[in-house]
Amino acid sequence: MRQLIAGNWKMNGRLADVAGYAQAVRAATLHTRLLICPPFTLIDRFATALAGSGITVGGQDCHANPHGAHTGDISASALAEAGASYVIVGHSERRLDHGETNAIVAGKAVAATAAGLTPIVCVGETEEQRDAGEAENVVRQQLAHSLPAGFAGVVAYEPVWAIGTGRTPTEDDVAAMHAAIRAALVEKLGETGKGLLILYGGSVKPSNAASLLALPEVGGALVGGASLKAEDLLAIAGAAPRG
Repeated sequence: MRQLIAGNWKMNGRLADVAGYAQAVRAATLHTRLLICPPFTLIDRFATALAGSGITVGGQDCHANPHGAHTGDISASALAEAGASYVIVGHSERRLDHGETNAIVAGKAVAATAAGLTPIVCVGETEEQRDAGEAENVVRQQLAHSLPAGFAGVVAYEPVWAIGTGRTPTEDDVAAMHAAIRAALVEKLGETGKGLLILYGGSVKPSNAASLLALPEVGGALVGGASLKAEDLLAIAGAAPRG
């Protein structure tokens, strides 16, 4: 299965950025799947600019309900209507900044699937949890309670302490956690769990992408800051092993 390289723009980007970025990624020869997750306001523009290219567009969050009095939120169906195919849920910044629980994340994953989107469910430990020797247990608990029954989306492992800091775990740490995640997925989902993509996210950049993407059970990357420049995201995609 080809790896998935997903760019999470977070709260960055303007309309003026879309055309040049889309042109650059459309012109590239890719051996991975490429996904761009811009702010909500740019999804429709990116979907139009990338139509027919095979490059997909996603949202950065959605609400668990399909509609209602939820000021400032967006439904999964609205994302799909705008042209999204994926949506990130449970990102550590949502869990920490907005107090999202595993149950909330699971509800969003259900809503995403119902709207025809592929949910990317994020899990990961803080530095304090890792230092206390609880990293694997924390991630297993997040998987157990953030993934709904019958989950068939994507999982992204993001060590919280490595996001945007320039720090990355050792290759052994990443490989060990991805192996633990695979075991947890098989335990929870059976045969389905053997085939789900597990992305790595946490200060992925062109200089370290090749070594990270070559690790066992790493099925791609969830890229933050480095995704804001098309040439950097393409360099990361180009570093992925050919499947």
